[in-house]
Amino acid sequence: MPNDSTSTRASLLRIPLFRLLAINLAIGACAAVLLVGGLLWLNPGHLRELIFADRAPGIGLVLLLASFVITFGSAAMGSAIMAQGRKPDDDGGGGNGGATSQLAMQKLPRRAGPNMNGASQGRSN
Repeated sequence: MPNDSTSTRASLLRIPLFRLLAINLAIGACAAVLLVGGLLWLNPGHLRELIFADRAPGIGLVLLLASFVITFGSAAMGSAIMAQGRKPDDDGGGGNGGATSQLAMQKLPRRAGPNMNGASQGRSN
């Protein structure tokens, strides 16, 4: 039976989309672990003291870590999925996905204000 689970796992990792999602989930989980570790180390708002003052601090740590893993993992997976539509030759720079603008500069005529042509014609009488 151990062969079945190994072959299933190996076959899932051969699917490119699943592999992309798994890698990005791992990246998000690593970011979550680093953030929770940093929060415990910096102790903002006496967070570390509040967690470890409880009788079961593991529950608080697991809930905090799980919420960050879900948040950062889904953000990393979502950004990987949204980046799939880009062409390989795009450099990814700019806010419009690296596409160049097709708009051209155009000179506009200057409008006459109240102190220009209209006001001078009224005084010539």
